[in-house]
Amino acid sequence: MTDQHDGRTGFGNRLRLLRHDTGLSGKQLAERLGWPASKVSRLENGRQTASTADVEAWTGAVGVGAEVRAELLDDLRSLRVEYATWRRQLRSGFAPRQRAGRLLEEGTITLREFQTALVPGLCQTADYARAIFEGNAAIHGQRDVEAAVRERLRRQELLYQPGRRFRFLITEAALRARLCPAGVHRAQLDRLLVLAGLDTVEVAVLPPSTELTHPTIHSFDVFDEKLVLVETFNSELGMRDAEDVALYVTLFDTYWALAEHGEAATALITRFALELPPATTGNAPH
Repeated sequence: MTDQHDGRTGFGNRLRLLRHDTGLSGKQLAERLGWPASKVSRLENGRQTASTADVEAWTGAVGVGAEVRAELLDDLRSLRVEYATWRRQLRSGFAPRQRAGRLLEEGTITLREFQTALVPGLCQTADYARAIFEGNAAIHGQRDVEAAVRERLRRQELLYQPGRRFRFLITEAALRARLCPAGVHRAQLDRLLVLAGLDTVEVAVLPPSTELTHPTIHSFDVFDEKLVLVETFNSELGMRDAEDVALYVTLFDTYWALAEHGEAATALITRFALELPPATTGNAPH
């Protein structure tokens, strides 16, 4: 929150300097823009984040050139990237973050997930999710693994709600990544095959032999056309700028068009599963 406020303050100072250069008072600029004077004050003091339309109107009113306008708009896009460390998000444990994820997904009609590292959380079995949380607990020091597993499974109820659309695009490397015992891994792939048969779910697989137009740098989630989330080891980045979201939608659609779908995708997942031994009671971590 502090970094974001500091960014807004710095951006507001730049807007104030542009106004000062024209000799306009805040009230005069507000009248020229048809805004309440309080909005000019909020923007200049960093109490409100400017929109693209605000910046375009402001720069037009103070008569700056296209180069300055473009620079401000680029800075605005960076300012609108939300940065949240896992240390802060996981302060109360994994389970509260899972509940927050459910609230976000409940407000989403179409979820696009591109996954390069592991099976998507909405598709995970309890044993696979437990292995993931236990691995993360070793890094972040949380102990509420079982509560987190329950919350993650609760999130999956949304997969069965008519009218929703879930598109999971998974690289072969993510499907093969051994993040749990082999039997648990096989049961997870079997579960993915079951979910691929739901009316609300589409699963596509991107083999490593696919000729790509862009490298698959990282995983990401697109919530409708409103928000993109990107996870790193220490933080989660949220992007709401329309151009940023459109970029990720385009990337997703590009990868999706190159991937295997339908029977071809399920055949690949089945082949990967059959390479692993069947699950036994001793395979599941507790």
